[in-house]
Amino acid sequence: MVERTGDPGAAGDAEGVTEALDRPLPEGVRRRVVALVADAFGGLTVTELPTQLRQYARFTPTRRAKFAGNAMAAAVESDPVFRQRIAGRLREAQRELAEAIEGGSPPAAADPVDVAAVAYVLRPAGWVKLVEAAGEEAQRASAERAGEEAARELQRLRDELAEAKAAIRHETERTRAELETVRKENDVLQRKLRSAQSDVKRGAAALRKIETELESVRSEAAAGQATADTEARRLRARLGEAESALEASRRAVREGRSVEDMRLRLLLDTVLDAAQGLRRELALPPASMRPADTVDAVEPGKMTPKDIATRALSEMDPALLDQLLALPQAHLVVDGYNVTKTGYPTMPLEKQRLRLLGGLAVLAAQTGAEMTCVFDGAELAAPVLLAPPRGVRVLFSKPGVTADELIRQLVRAEPPGRPVVVVSTDREVADGVARAGARPVASALLLKRLART
Repeated sequence: MVERTGDPGAAGDAEGVTEALDRPLPEGVRRRVVALVADAFGGLTVTELPTQLRQYARFTPTRRAKFAGNAMAAAVESDPVFRQRIAGRLREAQRELAEAIEGGSPPAAADPVDVAAVAYVLRPAGWVKLVEAAGEEAQRASAERAGEEAARELQRLRDELAEAKAAIRHETERTRAELETVRKENDVLQRKLRSAQSDVKRGAAALRKIETELESVRSEAAAGQATADTEARRLRARLGEAESALEASRRAVREGRSVEDMRLRLLLDTVLDAAQGLRRELALPPASMRPADTVDAVEPGKMTPKDIATRALSEMDPALLDQLLALPQAHLVVDGYNVTKTGYPTMPLEKQRLRLLGGLAVLAAQTGAEMTCVFDGAELAAPVLLAPPRGVRVLFSKPGVTADELIRQLVRAEPPGRPVVVVSTDREVADGVARAGARPVASALLLKRLART
């Protein structure tokens, strides 16, 4: 499909004729076009950019492709001047490929998607065919990969089904063997019964006893038969469960280690770090002991327990927070707006967040503790464009979920035994995290500590 145009400056135009796609741009080619535009974006001045793209001028190519991909793709399609500027930067960056495509002889060894993306920007004669060929090649490759994956998955399922059938056969044979044993025992008992019945002279009492024993044996045989039937039904149900578990197994393989494994590993790291810190704190001697070392005495130059002075720290002493964050694997969870509205309530919310996160970044660098700052996201009209500082995790609560609930979820997610410190003046939050095993501290204590940084 072609359309007439009066744009004499477009590359690849000849005598006013411009080629155009009659279908959407293939997704793979579109992603490659966005990546090329994002890389060439930085070589243009702000005045050379379309108005809707100027706000992304200072972004890195990766962030530019992530946040402005749709806008850049639309600009390349609808703004010939912008496309020509991008094409000029592309000719400088990939001279050989651009010259080959504009000359009508793209390299045979080049990726069809790369060739189509460059052709889409440069718009040489026949660029539509290159783009359509790239889309067909990508679909064909995707179909081949899907077919191979399906074949491998089918073979794996067949192997697992064969194993399940073998297990069921083995269990059925075992059940049959047990049933045959019960039947033989029943035959033996029946022979004993006939022998007892032939000895009628022993009296009616002995006969009633034998009849009672026979009824008991018959009941046991019936129970054994019912058990065998139940076991067979259970095995059939297990086969169904095994088939249902195939999909769960595939998901488990893709997900890797489970959340419980992660929590257990984190708890193990916490215990190991705590043990090492306790060993350093108590200055424990090497494990090689001698009988004389067990005698309680004061060696020359050593301090006795009475010589060691201790002091209690106030709940508002910043040194208390330093001691808590010095614990192995400590995790500091901060109720963001509770702290900012306590320390600097007159500032706009954006500046409150930036000031608090800046102080937390310095504290994280000083202590090495894990830090998470939680803000209430219920009143946000749009996503917050915020780059979290190094060492600080920033979270906003989802709609319908308060920051207090998100903090309690974070505390419950930690394994028992890990030191977790929650900063909030909210009494309900403090009481809730304390019941979950965390250590609550007041917002004013954190503000005092940040004032020292």
